[in-house]
Amino acid sequence: MTVKRIVANMLAAEPALAKPFYGSIFEMHPVMDHGWIQTYAAGGDPAGPQLSFASEGGSGAPVPDLSIEVDDLDEVLHKVEAAGLAIEYGPAEEPWGVRRFFLRDPFGRLVNVLAHRG
Repeated sequence: MTVKRIVANMLAAEPALAKPFYGSIFEMHPVMDHGWIQTYAAGGDPAGPQLSFASEGGSGAPVPDLSIEVDDLDEVLHKVEAAGLAIEYGPAEEPWGVRRFFLRDPFGRLVNVLAHRG
């Protein structure tokens, strides 16, 4: 299993308000926009550092603190279940092309573990 990226998620009533600040000051550009969530990447490079601003977590879920994209969601899911950790959401196939689940880390932060389909 490989971690492909980690994105910090910020709760924001109006995600689009991030653009003037993060775009102008830090030259980050939108790489994803679903309305309720916008993700900005350094220089617009989807493989570079990213931040997401979201008014909700999608599908009625809360906004997670972190999103960790992996190449094998089932492997991570099996490790989580074997460790006896509680899954707070999912696993779910989302309409925007990811499969994911949420759990809490030891510090109480909500973590979204996801893999893109196809």
